Amino acid sequence: MTNKEIVETALRQSAIDCACGPGDFLKDGHTLTRSRPHPEARRYLELPHICNFVTYGSGVVVTAGEAYMDAAAQCLALFPPESGAYRLFETPGLHEVNGLFAPLGGTVRHMAEYFLPDADLLRPQKCPYETRLLTKEDFSGLYTPAWSNALCEKRRELDVLGVGAYCNGTLVGLAGCSADCETMWQIGVDVLPAYRKRGVASALTSRLALEIMERGKVPFYCAAWSNLPSVRNALRSGFRPAWVELTVKRKGESL
Repeated sequence: MTNKEIVETALRQSAIDCACGPGDFLKDGHTLTRSRPHPEARRYLELPHICNFVTYGSGVVVTAGEAYMDAAAQCLALFPPESGAYRLFETPGLHEVNGLFAPLGGTVRHMAEYFLPDADLLRPQKCPYETRLLTKEDFSGLYTPAWSNALCEKRRELDVLGVGAYCNGTLVGLAGCSADCETMWQIGVDVLPAYRKRGVASALTSRLALEIMERGKVPFYCAAWSNLPSVRNALRSGFRPAWVELTVKRKGESL
């Protein structure tokens, strides 16, 4: 799988999620679409969105529910493409988005950066502990707070594959992936505090990414912008930033 194929797969999936075309993410101009459910959208998305802003670094694609289209258009008008797409995602932009959506019952709830593997950099990394490939049948006793990034109890049916690190038979690190859509599986990773900063996370993440690609799927990795340890792990594991998202949800809605 080449880097071109990896990016094209991600663009196609983002287009499904945002009710637009893959090429819209590569335009210099902004794109506004009406959000709607789609059977091939990422399975954890709650569609239709109130509003979701996505950029791959060029213009911004915004998908909004029918009742929120005017507010979304006003957001885009405040940040024209020539000013730099990233400015909508900076703190002044967040204030503007909140100000426009607050009267409609919405507020910014999620700000995330997404990473894709670089096929030229992704390599197996040495782990200081024994590693084991795990499948769905191995996860039943692992839905605990210690492994809440690697596995998701609310959507455990999506968890399909993992790599565990074991010290004297005890699980000390776990990378897991969920089949969030047909073509892309998302990686999450946890390492017990006493075993961190030893290369465990990147060893597990890189191996799981390679296992995913061997199965013909594209691995992707998500981190909050402020979660620097997670961002560093993505970079050490052979991933590179690909796109960012800013999501408006209803006030009081759970994370």
